[in-house]
Amino acid sequence: MSLTHLDAAGHARMVDVTAKQPTVRSASARGFVRCSPAVVATLRDGTAPKGDVLAVARIAGIQAAKHTATLLPLAHVIGVHGAVVDLEIVDEGVEVAATVRTADRTGVEMEALTAVSVAALAIVDMVKGMDRSTSIERLRITAKEGGRSGSWSLEDDED
Repeated sequence: MSLTHLDAAGHARMVDVTAKQPTVRSASARGFVRCSPAVVATLRDGTAPKGDVLAVARIAGIQAAKHTATLLPLAHVIGVHGAVVDLEIVDEGVEVAATVRTADRTGVEMEALTAVSVAALAIVDMVKGMDRSTSIERLRITAKEGGRSGSWSLEDDED
């Protein structure tokens, strides 16, 4: 198997996607922010000292998806044409999910992962004064559609 991000001499390079035709693509990712029961209660009743934690996390995740190429040196600059960040408070913390869409030459898996990562980081930032043990767990791509390799979902691989 050849590594696409290395040239013949083993140096890092950005893959050239110039000749590829733009196609509609999407990717989804998930992660989890584990919080104490006290933080979960504060999130549920909307009384966090720093303000609306979920609103800040949602916007942070969307903004992060649009800035992925700035953060990951070999990621392509692509048009992020849609980004949704969903947050669900559960008894152990916050489930974070994102779906990112584009019509471009390369996929948006990294954009979806970046959206989830930064949304989770925003939650940690907003609650760290209440619970220093808050942690981010289980960050993963859960699905992708479009492109040369077609569709894939984590559920398909679990069979």
